[in-house]
Amino acid sequence: MNLFGKSEQAGGWASTHFPDTWCAKTYRKLHPDLADMDDTTLEDHYAQHGKKEGRQSCPVRNRFDFIKLLNEIRPALEIGAFDAPLLEQTHVKHFDVLDQAALRKRASELNRNAQTVPYIDFFSTKADLSVVAEKFKLIISSHAIEHTPDLVRHLLDVEKILTHDGVYALMIPDCRYCFDHFISPTTIAEILQAHVEKRKVHTLASVIEHRALTTHNDPARHWRKDHGVPSGTDTDRLAASIQEWQNSNGGYVDVHAWQFTPDSFALNIALLRKIDLISLKPLRVYQTVHGANEFLAVLSR
Repeated sequence: MNLFGKSEQAGGWASTHFPDTWCAKTYRKLHPDLADMDDTTLEDHYAQHGKKEGRQSCPVRNRFDFIKLLNEIRPALEIGAFDAPLLEQTHVKHFDVLDQAALRKRASELNRNAQTVPYIDFFSTKADLSVVAEKFKLIISSHAIEHTPDLVRHLLDVEKILTHDGVYALMIPDCRYCFDHFISPTTIAEILQAHVEKRKVHTLASVIEHRALTTHNDPARHWRKDHGVPSGTDTDRLAASIQEWQNSNGGYVDVHAWQFTPDSFALNIALLRKIDLISLKPLRVYQTVHGANEFLAVLSR
């Protein structure tokens, strides 16, 4: 497996349905300044320069291209859509932490569109996917996996409700280009520690990071290397985050537990599979393109 270059080639429909993460023809066409390079030189350029510059390297540029591919796969389960479902609704079901009525009330309180909250087929206030009693060829989540206290448990729960040839499609914030910029990417040790502890809620450390160590969330500024100022010395924010965690009395506080880049995500998933904790593997992990704050991934068996 080449985690940092071309995608792993696997059998089955998914390996042909989702374009590879590298395509010399696409790279050459999209970047006229490289038109005279042969394929080998192009690939070297991307590895050395293009990836860091956020150059598009394959037909999948953003979530809209990704969703077009996903809308061809059914039956599907969308996790945590709230008032912004991503998929066309034919043969799609929804899972969330509240039912439709409660989510519509929440959306109204937040001045969001309550009318676009879909019917919730399965819900669990503890985000427990075991309440889902069906299997799906596609499961999709957007900016959700980083909120799971126990990443391994979440992936194992997803496996149970995937068909044998199913895929888990994810849209994940790239910590380099969002408010997590000053927080280091998650390591395999941190993921394993959470799983051994069977975490159901977030740690004090995660609450402090999310509330007191984050910065602005403007991806354009981050791409310009304008990351703002680290806020770790703001004692008011530190004190407030500690108080929030204490006031939760062991309850769930909604923060990021995990920070990823495309490469670190691919590596962590591959390691979890290699030590036989999960059966999912990184079939495709599309790099973050210039101006964006998220990357796209497809996990398969």
